[in-house]
Amino acid sequence: MSLFTRSRQQSDSTGDGAKPDDDAGGAATDGDTGTAEPDSGTDEAEADGSETGAGPDKDTGATEPDGDAGKAESDSRAVEAEAGGGVGAAEAGGGAAATHPGVGTPARSEGDGTDAQEAAPDEAPDTAGAGWFGWRRRYPRTARGVSVGTTVLAGALVFFALLVPNQMEKIEFASFVRIPAEGVLLAGLLLALPPRARRITAVVSGAFLGLVTVLKFVDMGFYQVLARPFDLVLDWILIEHATDFLRETFGRTGQVLAVVGVIVLFIAVLVLTTLAMVRLTNLMVSHRHVAARTTLVLGTAWITAMTLGVQVGSVPFATKGNAEFLGNRVDQVRAGLKDARVFQKQAAVDAFAKTPPDQLLTGLRGKDVLFTFIESYGRVAIDDPAMAPQIDSVLKEGTSSLKAAGFESRSGWLQSPVTGAGSWLAHSTFLSGLWIKNQQRYRSLTTSDRMTLTNYFGKTKAWRTVGVVPGVRRAWPEGKYFGLDHIYDSEHLGYHGPYFSWTPVPDQFSMEAFQRLEHGKKDREPIMAEIILASSHNPWSPIARMIDWEDLGDGSVFHQIKKEGTNPTEVWKDPEKVRTEYRKAIEYSIRSLTEWLERYGDEDTVLVFLGDHQPVPTVTAGDTGKDVPITIVAKDEKVLDRVADWGWTDGLKPAENAPRWGMDKFRDRFMTAYGPQN
Repeated sequence: MSLFTRSRQQSDSTGDGAKPDDDAGGAATDGDTGTAEPDSGTDEAEADGSETGAGPDKDTGATEPDGDAGKAESDSRAVEAEAGGGVGAAEAGGGAAATHPGVGTPARSEGDGTDAQEAAPDEAPDTAGAGWFGWRRRYPRTARGVSVGTTVLAGALVFFALLVPNQMEKIEFASFVRIPAEGVLLAGLLLALPPRARRITAVVSGAFLGLVTVLKFVDMGFYQVLARPFDLVLDWILIEHATDFLRETFGRTGQVLAVVGVIVLFIAVLVLTTLAMVRLTNLMVSHRHVAARTTLVLGTAWITAMTLGVQVGSVPFATKGNAEFLGNRVDQVRAGLKDARVFQKQAAVDAFAKTPPDQLLTGLRGKDVLFTFIESYGRVAIDDPAMAPQIDSVLKEGTSSLKAAGFESRSGWLQSPVTGAGSWLAHSTFLSGLWIKNQQRYRSLTTSDRMTLTNYFGKTKAWRTVGVVPGVRRAWPEGKYFGLDHIYDSEHLGYHGPYFSWTPVPDQFSMEAFQRLEHGKKDREPIMAEIILASSHNPWSPIARMIDWEDLGDGSVFHQIKKEGTNPTEVWKDPEKVRTEYRKAIEYSIRSLTEWLERYGDEDTVLVFLGDHQPVPTVTAGDTGKDVPITIVAKDEKVLDRVADWGWTDGLKPAENAPRWGMDKFRDRFMTAYGPQN
């Protein structure tokens, strides 16, 4: 035993530190003298049957296996480094060697301890591993290509998320060749943070960027339908309405597929942006000096471009779009939370709340008054050059035929609170005299004691109040708020024909049903009716066409008419086809109404018809205006004399410069015109 120990000690004193260090293992790196290790080595030698006089030859039995293992380990590391294809693999190998200085890699100095610790978790990318089933070792070049390709895709995804606008019409090539201030600041922050904080920040910022991207996608949808962004406080109910619309238009299968697709897209965006951010962070850390210089250059370029106002086409080269986007969202949330208090104060003011019933609407006593909404009948139908000739022809024809039947008409413009969708908000604005621009206000209104036009007609006890609402196909508790004595929904009009896409009942049949169920009855009291025509509701395909009123029957005739119509899937592939079908739907709705009035109207009939809102931007071609036409038709000259000072245009078509009011102003103007005050 003493000889073996002496032999080891002599070997240590020779200055050839490689072999003793290899045998001593981790103890050598600690700078320990190794008194315990020689004893351990002696014990091991004895356990293996080594004799006392073994000397160098016998010791070779202990050193040679370590030498072979070192060679194998070196070869393995070389393969892994090549397969990993990057600095991470080499550093991983270097890190391992650094714990054994005798292997050939110099040990780090004491001052480099922090860098060594940081390199281990952060600077070794995933590509250093063997991959699933060891494929990285077998296909190193492929692994390298996959690694580079994945990194490029990660960078493209992050830049897309940082630069994509929230409106489809603003997406252009120039949008993606800008410098985002948020990206530069985030890169600088990630490089400056310590390892643990950097990892957490990369994950959180990636997930947050994914959420912002999803919100931008939602905005795109809202702009396409409602010409405005999604309201984080007030618009959640509209998601349910959207799914209902999908079911009613494309069936249950279409609804489920659309919802599943949206959920998958949402999860995919969150996961992919998070992984992309983590990957880019690892890349920056593994090339810290290059990343730091690049970030500095980009930051300087951003400041310079912002100062000089550099643009790419019409788009600023230096952008802080996401910061502005989020700032607007914060302001929107604050306004949404504050809106309930503002609306409550507005709803408390009602000029007619204390007016006695016998002084309400005295100028219309004994008349049948019909407030009729034509779905999506907006100003675009009259002003757009592609639609104006045909719509103008229909309006002129209607004006002439009604005049021949003894009717006169006056027309003007109202500004709706919504565009594209949200008809119930427009209806309640028109009837309540309050600006109902969101679902929160609608719920507040329909749970309040605010009086509407229909309520005031009912309050007089001089009219039977009814609603014809073919678009309602399930329970409608809000209907009670409007004070209607009876409501006819799609199930109670006697219709046995097919749906026309979203539309449950064609307009011509709805008007005929109103005549059969209410207006045509003998010995009845005067009627005030709210009628909501639905044939011109999106997606406008297929649409019904006018037939002889005597042939309507129970609506079964419309089965063949629907077969002759267009396919909405095909129509919506081409915006021009959509606009054409929209125009035809508006023509059908106007004809249904004017022909009914010509056929069934009399001296005591007063018709007020209007559009509820403009159609979707696909039809308006980006026009964000919210104007809709409104017309009053009557035989009795005294009825129209009361609104002579309104300055409205003669006929069914309002002039371009005809008066334009907010839709919330109509109730009070109408009640003033037809009350004893006038």
